[in-house]
Amino acid sequence: MTTAKIIFIHPPVVKPSEPPAGIARLSACLKANSVEHGVIDANLEGMLHLMRAFARTETPVGRWSRRACKNLEENLAALQNPGTFCNQSRYSRAVMDIHRVLHTAGKPFGVQLSLSDYEDGRRSPLRSVDLIQAAEQPEVNPFYSYFSARLAQALEESPDFIGFSMNFLSQALCTMAMIGFVKKIHPRQKILLGGSLATSWIRLSGRTNLFSGLVDRMVEGAGEEKLLALLGMPPRREGPSADYDLLEKNRYFSPGFILPYSAAEGCWWRKCSFCPEKAEANPYRPLSASRAAAELEALARKTQASLIHLLDSSISPALLQALIENPPGSPWYGFARATRHLADEDFCRALKKSGCAMLKLGMESGHQGVLDALSKGIDLAEASAALRALHRAGIAVYGYFLFGTPPETEADAHETLDFIVRHSEYISFLNLAIFNLPAGSEEARSLSTQKFYEGDLSLYRSFLHPAGWQRGNVRNFIEKTLKKHPAVAPIIRRTPEFFTSNHAPFFAFLKNSK
Repeated sequence: MTTAKIIFIHPPVVKPSEPPAGIARLSACLKANSVEHGVIDANLEGMLHLMRAFARTETPVGRWSRRACKNLEENLAALQNPGTFCNQSRYSRAVMDIHRVLHTAGKPFGVQLSLSDYEDGRRSPLRSVDLIQAAEQPEVNPFYSYFSARLAQALEESPDFIGFSMNFLSQALCTMAMIGFVKKIHPRQKILLGGSLATSWIRLSGRTNLFSGLVDRMVEGAGEEKLLALLGMPPRREGPSADYDLLEKNRYFSPGFILPYSAAEGCWWRKCSFCPEKAEANPYRPLSASRAAAELEALARKTQASLIHLLDSSISPALLQALIENPPGSPWYGFARATRHLADEDFCRALKKSGCAMLKLGMESGHQGVLDALSKGIDLAEASAALRALHRAGIAVYGYFLFGTPPETEADAHETLDFIVRHSEYISFLNLAIFNLPAGSEEARSLSTQKFYEGDLSLYRSFLHPAGWQRGNVRNFIEKTLKKHPAVAPIIRRTPEFFTSNHAPFFAFLKNSK
């Protein structure tokens, strides 16, 4: 075993429903190559520490806050109980009460905290100067009382590197506060920063280290080979692509262990207009379908997974077939394209038998012209047949629709509403989003654009819509027309608060098994 030691940290704030998949991949690589390492899920630990400390020591104002603090442990236990997911109102009450404690605990720090987001009223994660200030003043972060003790403890192990995995904007300010704390008490400690958000910033800015002096090295893209090279080791020995041994002990906010798993980097379709994968030139690198299916079965058995979360941008038809032939042994879900395979009812029944509880379908639009202009490769007649076939097979559908894209008009948006209404009995859950224009996309050059957010690290641009279908109009349409339609409103009400698609599959298969 190499004498080097690395500690990986998963910072707040992201949904605390499952372990971080990226760190599990790094852990598998280092374990296969006999590199000593540790893992800290600071997101889960930090949330629990902050809420418990607040509930124990503070006297909140208002009946709701007092009740939420009093029942915190009971509500946390409820989210780990499968029976809670058979009762929508009990689930909602538990989630909203937990959120109430977290939100109230963040207020004295000027931070809007939730179970899925972090908003600082004074600093933006899109401004590098604000991120640096977060590092310079870690003590103003609401999680400081947690991470100051936890990181000091980690530093006692004398790690060669501490690596932070930053994937979402909601993690950025906390990540920098934690890095700043480490550098204050141990200036010579080597810091690594990776994750999908860090990768996007590197590729957008063209700079290999945006935080020189705080971060010793930013890691772009998949980190396994780069870590081995940094340690002066040869290319990795083959082994499992993910390892959860250091994360299984954590009690996440879910009824059993959720196993997140990525069978591919990038997207197998990769033709859509405005695609971030294409804009960032991310190649498609899949594991073989047979290897992925075999690994899933072994990991699900080892972790006793209550649910498998397939993280691929889109599960390939080859992997779907492999899961049919070699079921993983636990219920599973993930993103898929509405292809002809899913329009085949026998194929869908075979998917159901393999454990498929839910598929997230990126339908985007109910207007064929818009889909064609976006190069989605979706045929609405085929998509309609897929929704029916999945419903008959007993597979829940989480439908994703996108409004305000450059080729869409308001009339087209109403056609999408009509499509959703006609298929409402086949759609279990809905995600209704407003289009964001990726700053680095080729298509952005043909539009009149301006800054979307004030900040040098913004990944998106605002634009003058060619048809005058501006963002404010789109938002009004979604909130006042679409969501209030009598066929759509019940679907919206079924959406699990904060956890959305991460908890939706439990409602799909636990209710049916009751």
